[in-house]
Amino acid sequence: MATPMTRKGAEQLKQELQRLKTIERPAVIQAIAEARAQGDLSENAEYDAARDKQGFIEGRIADIEGKLGTAQIIDPSELQADGRVVFGATVELSDESSGDEITYQIVGDDEADLKQGRISINSPIARALIGKESGEVAQVAAPSGVRRYEILAVHYR
Repeated sequence: MATPMTRKGAEQLKQELQRLKTIERPAVIQAIAEARAQGDLSENAEYDAARDKQGFIEGRIADIEGKLGTAQIIDPSELQADGRVVFGATVELSDESSGDEITYQIVGDDEADLKQGRISINSPIARALIGKESGEVAQVAAPSGVRRYEILAVHYR
C-alpha cells in the first residue's frame, strides 16, 4: 500500500533517517561498548538503557525505510484538481459557529503538525474536506458536536 506524502515530508523523513544512521546509531553503539567495559551486565542500568535506545533507533530506521520505500510523493504545486480539496492542497476555512478563519494543508500522517497548519489526511476534518470545492460546507463530528466549516479557497502550493 502506498504511503502518500508531500515532497517536503519525504525530505524531512530522509533527513531523520540520515541523522539516525550517521549520528544516533554510532552513538548508541559506543554507549553499549562503554557499558560492557564496566563488567557485570546483569545490574548495569547504562547497558539496559543503551540497549533500549538501540532498539528504538533500529525500529525507527526500519519504519522510515518502509515508508520511504512505499512513498507516493505528491507535489501540491503540480496538482490538477480543478479547485477540489485533495491530498496536498492548502484549504482556507471559516468556522461557521465562531467566524474564525483557519488554513490547513492536508498531508500524510508523519507530516501532520497542527501548530504548523498541517493536518493528516486521516483526520476527521481532512476526510470531511476531501472532494469539496470553494463555497461548499464541510461538516465534522467533533467531541463538542458537529462543526461546520465553509471552504473559502483551495490552493495547490
